[in-house]
Amino acid sequence: MKKSMLALAALTAFAGAASAQSSVTIWGIVDATYAIGNGSLTDKTQITNSGYNSSRLGFRGVEDMGGGNRAGFWLEAGVNNDNGSFGTTNTNNQATGASGGGGLTMNRRSTVSWGGGWGELRLGRDYTPHFWNHTVYDPFGTNGVGTSQLLNSSLGGTTTVRASNTIAYLYGMGFNGNSLGPGNGLHAFAQMYRGENNSGAATSNDGNGFSFRLGYDAGPLSLAFANGSTKFATGKITSTNLGGSYNLGVAKVSALWTSDKVSGGKKGSGTLFGANVPMGTNEIRVAFSRYETETAAGVTDGKASKTSLGYVTNLSKRTALYATYARVSNSGISAQALNGATTAAGGSSTGMDFGVRHAF
Repeated sequence: MKKSMLALAALTAFAGAASAQSSVTIWGIVDATYAIGNGSLTDKTQITNSGYNSSRLGFRGVEDMGGGNRAGFWLEAGVNNDNGSFGTTNTNNQATGASGGGGLTMNRRSTVSWGGGWGELRLGRDYTPHFWNHTVYDPFGTNGVGTSQLLNSSLGGTTTVRASNTIAYLYGMGFNGNSLGPGNGLHAFAQMYRGENNSGAATSNDGNGFSFRLGYDAGPLSLAFANGSTKFATGKITSTNLGGSYNLGVAKVSALWTSDKVSGGKKGSGTLFGANVPMGTNEIRVAFSRYETETAAGVTDGKASKTSLGYVTNLSKRTALYATYARVSNSGISAQALNGATTAAGGSSTGMDFGVRHAF
């Protein structure tokens, strides 16, 4: 009995010492949206989510390993709070590849990291570096009906936003952070990802890719360039974008240019201009974006132009109410529609979001 008590005391002391060197946070966002979509063919009204910020449940932690080194993890699941389900994921970065979901799926991010003053080495499922400019320089943060048409119309394929099976190096971005950079100086994010196919087949490289983002933040100025290239069974897709913003005090103005190229196939390019205007604790958001596609011969065959206007009122640091209106006009073969509506090629569509966001 005495030996058992001593062993228990030693184990308790060891666990206490370990926990003193570690920190684990449980966090999340619940965002509910009443969404209306109108198109030339069909309309749709629904209760959905993520109209202002993406609904999610997350776990993250960092352990000090000594000598300036740290270890960390980040597990983040998308939450469909309108119906109580979790999101799905693509396990091999391929259009017809394996996917998972239905239960608790860490589809948004699932990474483990090791780092220090030299930077951070990160492995797992994560955002692609070439996605970040879309959300950083979009006044609507790529959420809800106001999301830039550069992202909605993108030809970038399954790795436009995230990739599985990644290994990445990050510099100047804060350890185990959200990859947006610390807001000061030069920062970089380079990532390689794998489709994990057997060798010898014509599609052995399907889902393999490389992406990087190089940015600079100094006071009110933010600039970043990114490029990503992914091999698919149908050909390689390369996405390039360049964005920037400047905080004038009365408003933060932003701009983004993007280009997508499918080897031997279509091309797409677009521009965005927008602003976030603070009104005390509230904010006005406005953006105009345009994306057009070309055939392999270089002939423009479709164009989608979108205007978005939104208002956010912050009731507290955690809770906000928001409303967004957007209209997209199509030409040529483009048939982009909003909030689940459908529209004919060359037609137009409007959409509205009314919602509440709570963070914890």
